[in-house]
Amino acid sequence: MTSAVAGPAVDAGLRAAAHIVAAPDGRGGTGLPVLDGAGPFALRRLRPQGPEAHVRLVGAMSAPLGGDLLGLTVEVADGAALRFSTTAATIALPGRTGAPAAYDTRIHVGEGATLRWLPEQLISARGSDLRSTTRIELAPTARLVLREEQVLGRVGEDPGRLASRLTVRRAGRPLFDQELTYGPGAPGWDGGAVLGGHRAVGQLLVVDPAFEEHPVPPRLLGTTAALTPLAGPAVVVSAVAPDALRLRRLLDAGVTTVFDGDGGVRAFW
Repeated sequence: MTSAVAGPAVDAGLRAAAHIVAAPDGRGGTGLPVLDGAGPFALRRLRPQGPEAHVRLVGAMSAPLGGDLLGLTVEVADGAALRFSTTAATIALPGRTGAPAAYDTRIHVGEGATLRWLPEQLISARGSDLRSTTRIELAPTARLVLREEQVLGRVGEDPGRLASRLTVRRAGRPLFDQELTYGPGAPGWDGGAVLGGHRAVGQLLVVDPAFEEHPVPPRLLGTTAALTPLAGPAVVVSAVAPDALRLRRLLDAGVTTVFDGDGGVRAFW
């Protein structure tokens, strides 16, 4: 597993940033005119699959200490298609100063552009304190698949404190805004109304203008997962599970439901 966590600016902390720009290459595919990362951000350009460019984040160094500050900026230009993945899970670990860590991701997806954001799990290790924020701006005809998975504690240990916020705006208007906090000091996080003793939580968010004509109806996906249409051409699959493996299975079931069901957007996935 690769540790690639960040936190607020203090003297002992690491500061690092990365910037990705995906744009049409003029030959029917997508180029990567900007692929720049420092510190723990080692960005690799993978062989393209059709018109889609693929960037994989490789953990180049251990950067889990509290007090770090990491920022990732992604621009998917009009008509481009980008897939983003990571080689392994990200592990949030405690630092020497006791300061919280922070990881800020900002994404813009242009007209007719597609982004598949599919990182591996974020693991909140005992004693860590991570503040994670992801802000996404979508053009009206943009399409998005985003998978987010969080595992609270490694095997046999209690979790650290994890606060995450995901904000998605489409055509300048709010589409999805969710903020969650788990671990020490977060009231009720392990109760029946939140995790109910589970240690893995995740969601799959799909935005596609095709849903305006082919909506996907709400449904349960077992006892701990559900598919919910949003007020816009989007659906979200939310799930909790005892561990990362079973969480991924639930989200994969959501993928099957969305893309093999009545929505008619299978080619997107």
